[in-house]
Amino acid sequence: MRRLLVAFALASCPAVIAAQNAITQNNVANDRLTLDLYWELETVSDPQLSPDGSQIIYTRGWIDKVNDKRESSLWVMHADGGKNRFLVRGSNARWSPTGDRIVYTAQGEPKGSQIFVRYMDAEGAVSQITRVDKSPANVAWAPDGQSIAFAMEVEKKNNWPIKMPERPEGAKWTESPRIVERLDYRQDGQGFNDDGFRHLFVVPATGGTPRQLTNGDWDHNGVEWTPDGKQILFTSLRIADADYQHRESEIYAVTVETGAIAQLTNRKGPDNGPKVSPDGKLVAYTGIDASRNTWTDSKVYVMNIDGSNPHLVSGNWDRSPQALQWKADGSGLYFTAQDTGVQNLYVLPMAGVRGDAVQQVTKGTHMLTTSSISKTGKAVGVSTSFQAPPDIVTYDIASPQNIKQLTWVNDDILKGKKLGDVKEITYTSADGLKIQGWYITPPGFDATRKYPMQLHIHGGPHSMYGVGFNYGWQEQAANGYVVLYSNPRGSTGYGSAFGNQINNAYPSKDYDDLMGSVDELLKKGFIDERNMFVTGCSGGGVLTAWIVGKTDRFAAASANCPVIDWVSFVGTTDSAGWYYNFEKLPWEDPAEHFRRSPLSYVGNVKTPTMLMTGVQDLRTPMPQTEMFYSALKMRKVPTAMLRMNNEWHGTTTTPSNFIRTQLYLRYWFDKYKRAPGVTTTAVQQ
Repeated sequence: MRRLLVAFALASCPAVIAAQNAITQNNVANDRLTLDLYWELETVSDPQLSPDGSQIIYTRGWIDKVNDKRESSLWVMHADGGKNRFLVRGSNARWSPTGDRIVYTAQGEPKGSQIFVRYMDAEGAVSQITRVDKSPANVAWAPDGQSIAFAMEVEKKNNWPIKMPERPEGAKWTESPRIVERLDYRQDGQGFNDDGFRHLFVVPATGGTPRQLTNGDWDHNGVEWTPDGKQILFTSLRIADADYQHRESEIYAVTVETGAIAQLTNRKGPDNGPKVSPDGKLVAYTGIDASRNTWTDSKVYVMNIDGSNPHLVSGNWDRSPQALQWKADGSGLYFTAQDTGVQNLYVLPMAGVRGDAVQQVTKGTHMLTTSSISKTGKAVGVSTSFQAPPDIVTYDIASPQNIKQLTWVNDDILKGKKLGDVKEITYTSADGLKIQGWYITPPGFDATRKYPMQLHIHGGPHSMYGVGFNYGWQEQAANGYVVLYSNPRGSTGYGSAFGNQINNAYPSKDYDDLMGSVDELLKKGFIDERNMFVTGCSGGGVLTAWIVGKTDRFAAASANCPVIDWVSFVGTTDSAGWYYNFEKLPWEDPAEHFRRSPLSYVGNVKTPTMLMTGVQDLRTPMPQTEMFYSALKMRKVPTAMLRMNNEWHGTTTTPSNFIRTQLYLRYWFDKYKRAPGVTTTAVQQ
């Protein structure tokens, strides 16, 4: 009893109480997701079944913490998940037709990405079969396994034949200028792309000199062999003024032996992704009719192998098919599609095609990408959901409800961690349109408390937030924020009409949808209305900049990689296609461009607004950020411009920059949290 009384007495001492509180707080901290764990996060992608269905090869990625970059390697396992093991450094593996070898890309000699072939026997011999100057892509086996096709850029410098005066001995003259004459001459993530064009090649599977199949000043995309190995189908636009044909592409076939090229499709509108039927008689592909709409969901078409009899087979089905795959007997097509925030596998039978012929194969609240289906109907893919990072899964087409998980690559770092719960909301926007969204509550959520909120806005603007795991949002929730996100009009996965709602209206209509999501969440009673924050990148940066010009209901904002002035943007972004997103060209009538620019409302901004943009960004170039920063500074609105190094479009490609983005957001939002009693004003006109 004496010992018990001493224990009670000690427990009542202030020092002991403080120590116990520290232990309790530490335990709470230890069960939360942290940014330290992000360095250990792994990824899985691109699983491929061997031809006999017995093995799966896939790409596994991780972060090189020392060199601050992402790395990848190939792993292999039995089809039931057994004997899961490292195979070789590299990615993009494909089985040979007989399954005795794989082809993949990895760093090689003399430098850069090269093509390798590895035997899948006990010896595991590896051969580097290319030594090219540019990175190969779309690597694909010939049906007989004797050769490999790929796409690669072929350099074509633009040099004018001027005659400079003779250079004095030892002179160090300035380098000659880059001469640009193409309409689309650069691309984000790549830089200048006017030095050449992408062409198709074949190389012996045992190695040798690649043979170029295509020619001309056009890009050639995709590699699809015919079953007899005589032709390769691809997508291009081989006409004189291809750069000026907005969203146009056609499907072609090149004869491997002679290099002769035949055009298979010929209509106004893009045709892409050809897939040849197992018997070599038909070609399935996706496309749409040309229009000035900013969004139209793709359709599925089928034509004969010579391009004759092209016809629509997906009827009135109004979602965009991805990654077409023929059934082994040619009786139908499998494909992935997004729908209302989720992603699943669908099938389209070829017999009795009608408007409602598309059938859903898998169901569930997940983002499921099915990448390989065997002849016997065994499927493998990658699945992710609200609280589950991506992992390899398998299932049988005959019983798709029984999805089996094969990998758990992040269970080690997530073990014991409490993640935020995710709830769906649906609400009606200002003009009656139904909108879908979600919110994440902090671990240990108490509905009787008030929480600060972050509204996150997706870019695109034609893209879709889905139900997959998001480390960044979960980490923000772990730090006490409710995270809100939705799919306002213009988002994909809801049909062509919904996606095209922002045609000649972006970003004004999206604004109503986003404010509707905030109002819907406020009804639940646990959001601190004084401390709401907003952020987004690219299209989300546009809308964030627009929002702070329309209302000061948010305590602080971060407009990342934004567009501020459409007039200057359309001529400096990495594609001339943005000219087509307005009713008139800016020199014909700049009024619409300015009216739809966040710059036009900068005089209303009171919200402290941070800006983050990659210094290499070519999609929403840095001058757009600088323009908003200068305007806010002139008006003495609290602002900061963060110029993110080693980043193209976005701020999170480099692993350390992902962490910085999370921390800078929280620092800015925490800095401007409003004290009790501070009120917000109504929406400004």
